Amino acid sequence: MKARAIVAWNVRRIRVGKGLSQEKLAADASVDRAYLAKLERQSVNTGVDVLDKLADALSVNVADLFEIPAEGAPPPVTLRGGRKRS
Repeated sequence: MKARAIVAWNVRRIRVGKGLSQEKLAADASVDRAYLAKLERQSVNTGVDVLDKLADALSVNVADLFEIPAEGAPPPVTLRGGRKRS
């Protein structure tokens, strides 16, 4: 697995595990939501500054974004879209 795929995998895994939408994480990290979506789809190659912002917003170390998934691990799920019902 390439580094870009590993980062995308881990950002989504950690984000979903914390119950954060892309919009919420993007706002917390001060990055564009569309850019975050592209990062998770491996469409962009991000820089260290953005990785720092995402790690801070997720309350993890930058190294956690480079954790290699276990062989055969299912891909991270996505959160259900749309508005949440109260």
